[in-house]
Amino acid sequence: MQRNNYNDQELEAIALKVREHIVRMSTGGGCFTGASLSAVDLIVYLYGRFLNITQANLYDPERDYLFLSKGHDVPALYGTLAELGLIHKERLQNHLSIDDYIYWHPNTRVPGVEFHSGSLGHLPSVAVGVAMDIKISGGENKVVCILGDGELNEGTCWEALLVANAYHLDNLIFVVDRNHFQANVRTEDLIPLEPLADKFEAFGASVKRINGHDFTALHDAFTHYSFKEGKVSVIIADTIRGKGLPSIQERADRWFCNFSGEEVAHLLMELHGHDTTSLTSETLIVR
Repeated sequence: MQRNNYNDQELEAIALKVREHIVRMSTGGGCFTGASLSAVDLIVYLYGRFLNITQANLYDPERDYLFLSKGHDVPALYGTLAELGLIHKERLQNHLSIDDYIYWHPNTRVPGVEFHSGSLGHLPSVAVGVAMDIKISGGENKVVCILGDGELNEGTCWEALLVANAYHLDNLIFVVDRNHFQANVRTEDLIPLEPLADKFEAFGASVKRINGHDFTALHDAFTHYSFKEGKVSVIIADTIRGKGLPSIQERADRWFCNFSGEEVAHLLMELHGHDTTSLTSETLIVR
């Protein structure tokens, strides 16, 4: 089995670099900045320690699978793939260019991307199909599907979970990026999701809830899957939209951002903890 095995300190350093990439992709047309920042630590941990996915085994049938169902978080995926050497970092400069496939949602022409996504609620069923095929074939691959919390309003997510538990797919892990926002509104103000763990358990899953920005907590949860034999594992990862940038954290209007070059420079300084007194709600304008 091939996998990366970065320690917590190394994962923190990689996550910071990935957040830099996201900020830089938040200009020249923009991207889904806030949601991407909430998912960084999840994706960095999965590729950096848990999944047996490396540059050397991208097409090995015994590799693990990661499906990014909340496809608009793809800047976090692109950035992680770049930092771990699966794609060249220079390609990130092609974001939204017609000469490349680096754009707002995952494209399988980018190495490391398993399936196109963007239409929410579709990839849980794809993940179930892959996990079922692995079970039938007697494989030991792990299948991870990352969902957004707002995505759980799609009935297909729950239908997929029912099927997964009917076939005892304990090689499947659903991970919910629980940043408490759906587009530009809080989830609990639109269609309340809580008590979320109880709902997953009622559908037959085994559930853990953790801090999605804590690499130690992530490692403890993922290391001990499957939580119950014969059951799908669900990890609800509580995260913060806009994590790393206090000026835009937990703001409904920071769903999609298109910053100027000057704003990007200020945000990169803020990301590294520098005092940016000129950063205010008024100066950071979403275009």
